[in-house]
Amino acid sequence: MTHLPRSRSRPSLVTAAFLVSGVVHLVRPSVFEPLIPPALPRPREIVYASGVAELACAAGLLAKARWAGPASAALLLAVWPGNLQMALDATTGAREGGGQPSDVAAAAFAWARLPLQVPMIRAVLAPRGTGTHYTAAPKPATRHRQACSLGRHLRRPNAPLSAKAGSHLQG
Repeated sequence: MTHLPRSRSRPSLVTAAFLVSGVVHLVRPSVFEPLIPPALPRPREIVYASGVAELACAAGLLAKARWAGPASAALLLAVWPGNLQMALDATTGAREGGGQPSDVAAAAFAWARLPLQVPMIRAVLAPRGTGTHYTAAPKPATRHRQACSLGRHLRRPNAPLSAKAGSHLQG
């Protein structure tokens, strides 16, 4: 299987989706309230909080903050059950509505969104323009280690041990 390099536009598409959705969460929360499970208290506040989270993730992705990719992936996973509920509700609506084209289209769109979250998660976890994923930041090397490393690369290949950088550490 051939792996193509990731497009630079994928994270920006997710950023745009977060920006639009985050604003809609705050301006028209009633659109998202039916997606909140009945067992959870205060659905409007949950919708507002998720809208703020989407806007925060969008800002982090725009700023290329290290936390933004993992936070965005976590947010996408957290809202997945709501998207599943939306697809189930749309399917029920299409059946009860007699299969009207607009109802069927809404159900098809809702179901199509579910698998699309996988490439969205991959996009936010991959640094822009590469095929690699975020990893933990490397531990900063001490000045001594940096100097020793530099010395190893600059010394003559056949130099005696005492001429090696960092040889004072050898017993």
